[in-house]
Amino acid sequence: MEALVDTDMVLSIHIGSSGKLSIPSTDSPPDVMITLQPMNIVNAAADLLWSRPVKEYKDLKIALSEGGTGWIPYFLERVDRTFEMHSTWTLQDFEGKLPSEVFREHFLTCFISDPLGVTLRHKIGIDNIAWEMDYPHSDSMWPGAPEELSGVFADDHVPDGEIDKMTHLNAMRWFSFDPFAHVPREQATVGALRAAAEGHDVSIRALSHHQTSAEEKLAAWEQQISAASQMQRSS
Repeated sequence: MEALVDTDMVLSIHIGSSGKLSIPSTDSPPDVMITLQPMNIVNAAADLLWSRPVKEYKDLKIALSEGGTGWIPYFLERVDRTFEMHSTWTLQDFEGKLPSEVFREHFLTCFISDPLGVTLRHKIGIDNIAWEMDYPHSDSMWPGAPEELSGVFADDHVPDGEIDKMTHLNAMRWFSFDPFAHVPREQATVGALRAAAEGHDVSIRALSHHQTSAEEKLAAWEQQISAASQMQRSS
């Protein structure tokens, strides 16, 4: 942690950093695991917020990568309630601050597609939200990200200043990085970047030469879960 603070680096916690994937039972379809993936990071967020390093290193910065944002308002209410009701015996001390205040000082929340999080942005903290595209994973908005994200912002009447924060200014500040020092701002717009990529194939297609049917993929998934469950029972 000291090295992170000394070098002004951000500790990026991916959904996998939560410890393990949530698969409630051996007969859970893969949709269950995929649904719960972004929410796995709640475990890591709670563990870090109540931890000693957050209290000891005032400049520690943590990014919850691919964790989504819609759950944050409830999480912040819950940690404040926990502190109010239990800190006298858990001996938690945030030096006169609420856990939600400390969260906003240390955590950057990140989302791919999370319209509810945009709606609740002010309950999260407009300075604590960053959009991410997640290319080339299947959750990504690519290649229609500008249109899809613009639609989400339009539905909630998000002003330009807040759009700028969520799409790039917050990330620039948290990661101490200025992309416009390398690519001029006027060359980094959606139109300019698409013009620069003109002639390149951006169609959505499989690059693998090995084609697997949906039935084969599902069968492989079930075999993996069954094998993992057997290993857990034998250990």
